[in-house]
Amino acid sequence: MASKVVFLDRDGVINTEKNYLHRIEDFEFIDGVFESLKYLQSLGYKLVIITNQSGIGRGYYTSEQYEILTRWLKEEFKKQNIEITEIFCCPHSPDDECSCRKPNIGMIEQASKIIDIDYKNSWIIGDKNSDIQTGINANIQNTIQVKTGHAFDETQSKASFILNSIKDVSTIIKS
Repeated sequence: MASKVVFLDRDGVINTEKNYLHRIEDFEFIDGVFESLKYLQSLGYKLVIITNQSGIGRGYYTSEQYEILTRWLKEEFKKQNIEITEIFCCPHSPDDECSCRKPNIGMIEQASKIIDIDYKNSWIIGDKNSDIQTGINANIQNTIQVKTGHAFDETQSKASFILNSIKDVSTIIKS
């Protein structure tokens, strides 16, 4: 049976946006993220993080530094009884013309190799227009853009819903 999935951007959705974040000591969770992810889990959603990390491709930090932070992040979620099914990362710079950098759908295609995704009942939550466009490009019609990351013009957003933060997700996702 196909699974409902919530695809989550990392920076600006799960944690405070900091340019090229790659150190644990700089990582700050967004208020309410644990409660919101537990809520989504309780509704039967699998949680998948898809994150552009062009700082690797630009040489600002290494893939090893990214992996250390990611292992720590998974442990922090595990301590909160939150199961992150998988975390996918695009390490490329915008100039690399890869298929995984959002708004391309490569990371969702990677997820589809390990999860039978119910696209109709899945969601994508991001802070950038490119996150929302990724969902649209992957035929995920349920999209939420949050205001806790990069500033955006709400009148230009293609998101189905705009929320102040992920902590408000229960006002939109009900089942």
